[in-house]
Amino acid sequence: MESKSEFSDYIVYVDESGDHSLTSIDAGYPVFVLSFCVFRKDDYAERVTPAVRKHKFDVFGHDMVVLHEHEIRKKTGAFARLGKEAREGFMESLTNIIAAADFTLIAVVIDKRRLANKYINPAHPYHLAMAFGLERLHRLVRSRGQDDRITHIVCEARGSKENAELELEFRRIRDGANYFNKRLPFELMIADKKTNSEGMQLADLTARPIGISVLRPEQLNRAMAILESKFYRDGAGNKNGFGLKVFP
Repeated sequence: MESKSEFSDYIVYVDESGDHSLTSIDAGYPVFVLSFCVFRKDDYAERVTPAVRKHKFDVFGHDMVVLHEHEIRKKTGAFARLGKEAREGFMESLTNIIAAADFTLIAVVIDKRRLANKYINPAHPYHLAMAFGLERLHRLVRSRGQDDRITHIVCEARGSKENAELELEFRRIRDGANYFNKRLPFELMIADKKTNSEGMQLADLTARPIGISVLRPEQLNRAMAILESKFYRDGAGNKNGFGLKVFP
């Protein structure tokens, strides 16, 4: 009889949008977003990763380009060389890949203005978002029978000081400083910014559209229209408080 793996059937990629500063808040984008993209490993390895790589081969001739939302939006780096028609084709194919990709989305949006105004000593936005995200992620893995196995959570590296602070905060939350008052079955991995990980790139592409949808819900947001069906929801189909947490 095959023994059960100590690792869960899922992998989680996390990326951010906005910065965590509460002293210099960008009036045009005063939020911090942490997006958790939860993939079944077999789907990710057999379908998502090959689709993204093939798309890169088709457009660039190689798969070394890292898909960064900021560079795509600002037309810099490899994306500066795409003409109008090529760019439109690139975006359409990428949109189709994201739409077809089977993943579950948990996102936390911190309104930094409201946070700074409401609390005398407000929590660090990144650490606050991580806590909210891990609590919702625990509900998700528990609902899928994975809470007795380790799920790895991959976050993008920042500075060495920030990485050390994140690891410390992650362990604190995981080890019991959470809504459930118990140890959560998670392990953290910090990936270098240059890592050519399809999961990290998809997480990067989701974060800003979610932030914009909370800031300006009336604005046309094609990316959000695709992501809408991917949010973690309760039994009644509600995403608010489950797949999407806005605080405060």
